[in-house]
Amino acid sequence: MFTGIIEHIGTIDSLSVQPDGGRIIIRAPSLAASLAASKSIAVNGCCLTIVSVDSEKFSADLSGETLRKTSFGAAGGALQKGARVNLEQPLTAGQEFGGHFVLGHVDSPGSVTHLTPEGENWWYGIEVPEEFARYVVPKGSITVDGISLTVARWRDRIAEVAVIPYTYEHTNIRDRKHGDAVNLEADILGKYVERYLETRSASSPSTLSLTQLIEQGF
Repeated sequence: MFTGIIEHIGTIDSLSVQPDGGRIIIRAPSLAASLAASKSIAVNGCCLTIVSVDSEKFSADLSGETLRKTSFGAAGGALQKGARVNLEQPLTAGQEFGGHFVLGHVDSPGSVTHLTPEGENWWYGIEVPEEFARYVVPKGSITVDGISLTVARWRDRIAEVAVIPYTYEHTNIRDRKHGDAVNLEADILGKYVERYLETRSASSPSTLSLTQLIEQGF
């Protein structure tokens, strides 16, 4: 499990993609020495298993499902040699929980609509797929490329978040441009609520929908 608090940035050394899978090699000198093969790491929010590591870089395999569900396989991902990626190690016992529950299980790619400066901050807009939109809640949490962010504005399937200078400088948000593919993960708590309500609805037709519960102050 992760928290969406990015502490390291790596760069893609190579990305090899085939229809049924691929492999990525990431240069991360600030982190590689503390990693080990078989351990997990979130790369742009996608939980991957490290298959090899040295003092400067590590590599991970990409399954066909990973390519279909993430920006690693998206045509507009801007993921090529030299591209910066967000890195986060799994949460350990006793570690500060600074973001929100992030599993590294990417739901879908989204598309950057804008990155607009406003004073010292930025408005970062992401267009989300229709099937993902039901999980977006104003003032709720969303994970974009592994970063725990808060939805400040929500309209027409575009989620906007306010980005402070620290986040801008310490993640790959500063590299983003219109049309780039980004990895999206919804808040797991919302998924569990949805699943619970679906199960109850199946056994009791009179059960209120999630929308009705929200409207009544659930």
